[in-house]
Amino acid sequence: MAPPPIWPARALARLDAIQQGQRGALMPWSAVMLGLGVALYFGLPVEPGMAGYALAGAALVLGLGLALWQREILGPLGLTVALVALGLLAAGLRAHQVAGPVLDFRYYGAIEGRVVGVDRSASDALRLTLDHVRLEDMDPARTPRRVRVSLHGEGRGPPPTPGAVVMLTGHLSAPAGPAEPGGFDFQHHAFFLSLGGVGYSRTPLMLLEHRAPGAARLFHLRMRMSAAIQSRIEGQPGAFAAAVLTGDRSGLDVGPVEAMRAANIAHLLAISGLHMGLLTGFVYAALRQILALIPALALRYPIRKWAAAVALVAGAFYLALSGGNVATERAFIQVAVMFVAVLLDRRAITLRSVAIAAIIVLLRRPETLLSPGFQMSFAATAALVGVFGALRGAVWMQGWPKWAKGLFALMVSSAVAGAATAPFSAVHFNQIAIYGLIANLLTVPVMGSVIIPGAVLAALLWPLGLSGPVWRVMDWGLTWILEVAARVAALPGAVEPVPTPGGWTLGAIAMGALMVLLWQGRARWLGVLPVVVTLLMWPTAVRPPVLISDSGGLVGVMQDGARGLSRERGGGFVAGIWLENDGDAATQAEAAARDVWQPAGQGAEASLGGWTIWHGAGRRALEGAEEACASHALVILSESAPEGAMAEVAADLRARLDTAEPVRLVPGARCEVIDGPLLSATGSLTLVPVGDALVVTTARMRQGERLWSPRR
Repeated sequence: MAPPPIWPARALARLDAIQQGQRGALMPWSAVMLGLGVALYFGLPVEPGMAGYALAGAALVLGLGLALWQREILGPLGLTVALVALGLLAAGLRAHQVAGPVLDFRYYGAIEGRVVGVDRSASDALRLTLDHVRLEDMDPARTPRRVRVSLHGEGRGPPPTPGAVVMLTGHLSAPAGPAEPGGFDFQHHAFFLSLGGVGYSRTPLMLLEHRAPGAARLFHLRMRMSAAIQSRIEGQPGAFAAAVLTGDRSGLDVGPVEAMRAANIAHLLAISGLHMGLLTGFVYAALRQILALIPALALRYPIRKWAAAVALVAGAFYLALSGGNVATERAFIQVAVMFVAVLLDRRAITLRSVAIAAIIVLLRRPETLLSPGFQMSFAATAALVGVFGALRGAVWMQGWPKWAKGLFALMVSSAVAGAATAPFSAVHFNQIAIYGLIANLLTVPVMGSVIIPGAVLAALLWPLGLSGPVWRVMDWGLTWILEVAARVAALPGAVEPVPTPGGWTLGAIAMGALMVLLWQGRARWLGVLPVVVTLLMWPTAVRPPVLISDSGGLVGVMQDGARGLSRERGGGFVAGIWLENDGDAATQAEAAARDVWQPAGQGAEASLGGWTIWHGAGRRALEGAEEACASHALVILSESAPEGAMAEVAADLRARLDTAEPVRLVPGARCEVIDGPLLSATGSLTLVPVGDALVVTTARMRQGERLWSPRR
């Protein structure tokens, strides 16, 4: 009898047995491992530095060497290590490539630049993105690469043409940090857009050059086409058509956009996978059918590949015309992988093709891993491919008529895509559209059968002057979608607000779903466990009892499950984010009217546990700050604390908060003071009572010392 193998050999044999059971299904995990490396980079509390990158490089080489040395047994393990390291290195390289100057003070003065983007802000103001920026008396080395300026005021007229060089007088400041520690980080988002300053202007805009030589030709063409479309389809349907076909949303009002979000059909606005797939799919199917009618071609030549090549070119033109934003680029990569598979005589729609598209996107723009667009797009695509792959060849559907199969496919695709994207939508947008499935069933077929095909036909007939009837049909379809959105959004309980869960939620749901989708064998169903547990724990999410904005202008205190705000006006953007994250549908005024805060001198007071909190906003509040400090345990000011003892206490607390760990405040003989200078250094704050102490966490603690959040 042979002696039992020693434990390393036993472990290797077990590993080999597991891998043999996954043969042919390991490739899609490559994208997952690459994504884990990207997530690892963005999750680090500090920049890796040369030593960190050297360690990642060594892991990459070691993993590849291991995969080549023991390809059969240790190959997948080595590739896993290599891909994680590659993801970290790619993310770090991308971050250093886009790094640029960021304003470190509030600027007011002349702003000159070239128009490279036109859209609308959350307040529905026209917004310009400028590059080649020049600021008054500013060293070019410290001038941001790009700035974004919202244009306020009446009677401004049409926006400047793309590529135009403009000058205006406005306010600029650095992109704001998270509205609350651990929340959405606009600094991070702006960093990867090379935005070093954001602000507004109320002065007239001066046109210096109508269009810089050779600049923004495609952008100029896109805006001209947008104007032409809106001249043929009037009103909001025309603005909707321009958004779908050219990516120009500047003509859309806030109302229709909010209605589409409430009905869960806002994805119809974004030029993403749906539109790119519909357009290229229509071109491919139509051209293939036309060529099939010509026997001399159909019998002798690979018309399927010809149609795929033309559809690929059409998709590339659509990408360029729409401005080449990240969502459209991601969608083009997905369809390009599929059509290249057709050209190479491979199956076009498989989980492998989805994984290849994800790998290309992550290597090009690793930061998109954190975006809702990437997460929702690939979640929906992977789920649809997996479900329809399982349904392929189903015996129980073989006797169905074509119309029944088509209707079933429409319902299944809407349900599967909705279920796959619902957790991501709920986390990022804090709401669930209750009637989203109905709205999608009523609108997506119209988008696929009327609007996108109509756009292709209109483009072909436009030079002949025969596109008029097509525009009218498109107008009907667009109006139908907007009407469905408005009616669904108006239904009672159309939107269910949900609180923001823990930071681990999406990761647990994603890894569980990937286990079910990609793993082979009965063990795949173990992936259901983290998904179910996470969903059951979601309603128990605990929100911070006290939130303080980074300006000090607003404080929110949670009592009896509802947050009361210290002011009914001012800081509306931050107030909206806080209430959304709470899963609270109240307005700022309604939250301020709750019985949490009471007037107290020049400010307002509230209590939390054994702490009494006083908040004063503006310079007038400083008059009562000393008196408030004598009778309250914590004083919060938006301005600098009065000189003397209060200023010293605030400076001492600021020094204590300059750390990577939360700080405990204990009741003392004198009040603790949080003022404007402290908050400008720490960012927003959360306060959590633990016993008789308050544990303070700052936005800077959660951000870490990263390229996009440098120490001030």
